[in-house]
Amino acid sequence: MSAAENEVLCGSSAYEQKYYFNEMFGNLPQAVKDELKIMCVIFTEEVGGEFILAFDGEGTLLMESSAEDGDLLYDEIGSALKIKQLQLKKAELFGQLEQYYKAWTEVK
Repeated sequence: MSAAENEVLCGSSAYEQKYYFNEMFGNLPQAVKDELKIMCVIFTEEVGGEFILAFDGEGTLLMESSAEDGDLLYDEIGSALKIKQLQLKKAELFGQLEQYYKAWTEVK
């Protein structure tokens, strides 16, 4: 499933040097929004390409990293390792975001 089919929470692009936050989730605490921004920007600074956090239809938080065709600077192996690292290091945050999303979709 691609990010286009999911509910995007946030993401960043090394190509455009931009960060995106979906304002539908604007009621998240500022500290969480700040942590997401730092995490996304650092991810793309380290491995390049684009990085997206999105919820699938069942409320599971997905992390996707991709690169444009021919991007020789993109670190595909580093990307997979960084995602695994984030899954371990930020497990509590990601679990809370999944709970938030499931509650949010119930009242939406």
